[in-house]
Amino acid sequence: MKYKASIYVTLKGSVLDPQGSAVSKALHALQYEAVDDVRVGKYIEVRLRAASDADAGQQVERMCEQLLTNPVIETYSYTLEATA
Repeated sequence: MKYKASIYVTLKGSVLDPQGSAVSKALHALQYEAVDDVRVGKYIEVRLRAASDADAGQQVERMCEQLLTNPVIETYSYTLEATA
């Protein structure tokens, strides 16, 4: 089966996010005073083949742990979607 994995990577809450701080300040300068905090992350889309949903999930988790994220400072989540 074919799958699309949508992977969301963000910095852990304990890690400073200078890019998020810069975006927050810029939003305040544009009069978006209701913004309390901004965290900037990344979105990765992977299309893959796997025998089952469970196998696809295991592959995505290994990809994230081995290459796509830095587990010391980042966390990730993902969704899987079967595709044609």
